[in-house]
Amino acid sequence: MTQRSPRLTDFILQRLTSLHPKLIDLGLGRTERLLSALGHPQRFLPPVIHVAGTNGKGSTIAFMHAIARAVGLTAHVYTSPHLVSFNERILLNGIPIDDATLLSILEECEIVNDGAPITFFEITTAAAFLAFSRRPADLLLLETGLGGRFDSTNVLQAPAATVITPVSLDHMDFLGDTIAKIAFQKSGILKPGVPCIVAPQEPEALEVIEASAREINAPLSIFGKNWTSGPVAKGMFYHDGDSEFHLPKIGLEGAHQSHNAGAAIATMQCWRQGAFGFAEISEGVSSSSWPGRLQRLSSGKFVEALPDGWELWLDGGHNPAAGAVLAEAVGSWSRVPLVLICAMQVNKDLDGFLRPLLKHADRLIAIDLPNTVEAYEPAEITAVAEAAGLESRTARSAADAVLTAVKGPRGRILVCGSLYLAGEFLATTSLTD
Repeated sequence: MTQRSPRLTDFILQRLTSLHPKLIDLGLGRTERLLSALGHPQRFLPPVIHVAGTNGKGSTIAFMHAIARAVGLTAHVYTSPHLVSFNERILLNGIPIDDATLLSILEECEIVNDGAPITFFEITTAAAFLAFSRRPADLLLLETGLGGRFDSTNVLQAPAATVITPVSLDHMDFLGDTIAKIAFQKSGILKPGVPCIVAPQEPEALEVIEASAREINAPLSIFGKNWTSGPVAKGMFYHDGDSEFHLPKIGLEGAHQSHNAGAAIATMQCWRQGAFGFAEISEGVSSSSWPGRLQRLSSGKFVEALPDGWELWLDGGHNPAAGAVLAEAVGSWSRVPLVLICAMQVNKDLDGFLRPLLKHADRLIAIDLPNTVEAYEPAEITAVAEAAGLESRTARSAADAVLTAVKGPRGRILVCGSLYLAGEFLATTSLTD
């Protein structure tokens, strides 16, 4: 990965990782304790839209953020993980938090926490709430970190709305080994009387979400029942009981993004009771962007190394459902040779992710994740490709992989399998490229 000089925020972020022996330890108690000591900043936030799900959370938030901007609303955003800089996780009025403000709130949380056990995500979430509470905005778009029920973002008592994006198998060591179990954890963000917009779901996930909603009297707006969306030639459609839009090309690539955009529209219409018209919705969905999600790079050292006519694309998806939608997207591209550059954390389903993609690929190059301890060995990745009959090899680095990829007929390169890998490529260019 491209090296940069450490900043003061890097040192404190590293120090905060030592406050708990586990990177992930789901529960609300430690977060609630720290927030109480900080004066309950979560009680002084703008209206919150809380988003959980397996895939599409970031894209749905990106669409909602773009719609808000289109009507002149200011919005804070909280997402994870980051791709290049931690600052990306906390957007204040749409702008990544500056180093001085970030350092100040992290130090405040560290002092107040006073060395008590707390995970990195918990203390940084508390810091984000502190920042959001001190900066006025019209809206806060809040993404869960992992799961929902015991995620540290779930300390909110009364969000304006909740969203559950598609639920699929991922993080099974923490959330359960079936879609139903995972859906139960995701549905933990539901609150009594608070509307929840439900994106397309597997039947077993939807059944659990509906049961959870009935138990606490949370009203649902369900894809295919209360609203629907989908791709059409040169755009997408959306309609619910009150609105019907035929929209131009959306800002994010892939047919699946029409469902994420639909969930965003449904949520914003629910929040503002149908106040957004065609012009605002159209501008929002067409201008949205989300780095590392089927993103084509147009600058940076890796692009500069490409011969004329080559394309370089990134996607950070890393579970079987993400692999399926990515395969659908690349399958719709004009046919030229496709080279996959792949790396993946070892706790992910490598075979499940790659299997649909390999049908559209001509070659695969596997590399390591240099900053991730638990990653598949490149040889393990090539073994999956070779078992499917695909030509493959390993490379020592991202740069070596790109140089190897272009030794063949002109085509496309797709970097896939890990947000960390996408971040390595994005570190050499603009995040909004």
